[in-house]
Amino acid sequence: MRKAMVLTAAALVVAGAVPAGDTATAAGHPRARNIVYIQGDGMGAAQREFVRLATTGRAGDLVLNRLPVTGLVHTDPADPDELVTDSAAAATALATGRKTRNGAIGQDAQGRRVQTVLEQAKRAGKSTGLVTTAQVTGASPAAFAAHVPSRDLQSEIALQYLTDSRPDVLLGGGEDWWLPKGDPGAWPDKPGEESRSTQGNLIEKAKRSGYTYVRNADELAAARAPRLLGLFANEDMVDYGPDGEGAYRPKVPLVQMARKALDTLSANPRGFFLFLEEEGIDGMSHENNAHGVLDAGRALDAAVAEVLRFTRSHPDTLVIIGGDHETGGLSIEDANPDGDGPFPVPGTKLSLTVGWSTGDHTGVPTPVTATGPGSDRLDGTLDNTDVYRAMAASLTREGS
Repeated sequence: MRKAMVLTAAALVVAGAVPAGDTATAAGHPRARNIVYIQGDGMGAAQREFVRLATTGRAGDLVLNRLPVTGLVHTDPADPDELVTDSAAAATALATGRKTRNGAIGQDAQGRRVQTVLEQAKRAGKSTGLVTTAQVTGASPAAFAAHVPSRDLQSEIALQYLTDSRPDVLLGGGEDWWLPKGDPGAWPDKPGEESRSTQGNLIEKAKRSGYTYVRNADELAAARAPRLLGLFANEDMVDYGPDGEGAYRPKVPLVQMARKALDTLSANPRGFFLFLEEEGIDGMSHENNAHGVLDAGRALDAAVAEVLRFTRSHPDTLVIIGGDHETGGLSIEDANPDGDGPFPVPGTKLSLTVGWSTGDHTGVPTPVTATGPGSDRLDGTLDNTDVYRAMAASLTREGS
């Protein structure tokens, strides 16, 4: 039997260099004016550690690990048939504080509509945004701003965005769900793709509702509107596939979308709520594509750095970085011919390889790191519903 030292997903991410007395908890900021929830979809402890070792080596750390508060989050759903969560149930728990069955969006396990933290922020007069490299109507962003029995009802989700929750910024992929069949839109269809809106031309409806529609990186950079809809791919913004075939190459970088969202939403003196997601970690883990996971993890870390630069001048911002679940059963191993890689470890003569136990989700807990007013509530071992409670409490209660 091959002898190898393996770092498993049970290993925890240790908080790094940001001081525990970060300015967001200082006197004069009794609650969070702004909340940024950042998700690495499918990102467990092993994904975080793999990206760290392959990017910074033993002596360094990722920006997303350097926050003063670290917790460990249980992810199981309230599903009678399945123990391991999907993205819909996990995101609904994070967004509403209520467990639900797999596939459900913004509803509890009995099918009842439940209010989301984004909707609470909107009612408090704050601006809101959903930014993702997935489809903007995909399960995770949808759970923060829609209520449907199935995550597959993406045109209905888009319609609810426009008529009900009305996020001020919507940036991501998924153009096919906004246009009726026969209207190819801005992005040529790949084999197996086609426009499929069941609700008519929702891009035109968005324009009539006051959104400025942007189709590429240049148009996004030039936009100066208070309400933005940007659709930058037919489906997800990442080209998925196994190692050597799939590649992480979104047409609009996550960091650019994050920067534009922060600039747009922060114009509201009452503050904002922003959901910011890197989908590529999940999609590439489903494909057991370690190179794709590494690229997506680096992109996520760059977006986190952009958010933390914003917090230097806006210390009344709660920032939370987590994963909805782990995907792939990733393990980190000494270099061997059976694993994916090898990946050199900077600052050493060593290399690592990556192993996988599945192409699906796993039930291991995921790390969360946080900073800002109310972040202390995320210290320790938590349920995913506790992440919602920390965000909701920072909107309503005095002090932290």
